Amino acid sequence: MHPESTGGRRLFAEEARAERPDLATLCLLVSAEADPALGRHGLDEAQIELDRLAGLLPFGLSGARAWAAAVGELLGGRCGFHGTPADYQRLESSLLPEVLRRRRGLPILLSVVWIEVARRAGAPVYGVALPGHFVVGFGDPDEQVLADPFAGGRALSPGDAELLVAGATGAALDPSMLSPADPLDIVRRVLNNVRAWAAARPERADVALWAVELSLLLPSHPARLRYERAQLLIQRGDFLTGAAEMEAYAEVVAVVEPATADAIRRRARAARALLN
Repeated sequence: MHPESTGGRRLFAEEARAERPDLATLCLLVSAEADPALGRHGLDEAQIELDRLAGLLPFGLSGARAWAAAVGELLGGRCGFHGTPADYQRLESSLLPEVLRRRRGLPILLSVVWIEVARRAGAPVYGVALPGHFVVGFGDPDEQVLADPFAGGRALSPGDAELLVAGATGAALDPSMLSPADPLDIVRRVLNNVRAWAAARPERADVALWAVELSLLLPSHPARLRYERAQLLIQRGDFLTGAAEMEAYAEVVAVVEPATADAIRRRARAARALLN
């Protein structure tokens, strides 16, 4: 592991455990894993660009609708931030500096841009993790205005939100789905997207590995991520470390699923045998 990556992971773990984790910082540290050459200068440039964009918003805005309209006009209109289906095929669509540069990205990363620019300007803004499609909310629940950054900031009516949820899940919109998303949940979802991108590309196990390892640094994560990490290590030829990780995970599982734990231990022995 590159020394700069080690330092970045330490910063990521510290920020994730801060009293108020900073969303932009965490997303930028994810990007640094993908591109170690980004360095401190590249991370600072991205923060400066977010500040610059925030400075372009008009002063004296009041009310959720006015904020949503102004941010949409700036980012979606003047600056041209939006997404296309092709963006789902690019790792850059999950990396904040690249999204700022290309003005393209996945719904959740475009929403991060909306959130961070609007927040810097004083807007009552937050992410809304609708199933299958991340959007942005402005204002309190009683006056909430939703905008879709992927569609250039298009305002979403309650009916639009219901259609998005129905299309993704086949279920009705539950009011709880409109609650503000926690920064750590947003970062977890970003990393899940990176893992999904890499899972479709077996030759990019390196990307899958760092995405899993960052996920493991978050204060709350599924124990099964340890098994996923073990599989990736073995896939990349690190049989001993992968086998040890599998055995450690088997001990966790054994309490509730002894048969599953035995199967995992057999896989660990098979991994060790590859060294013989």
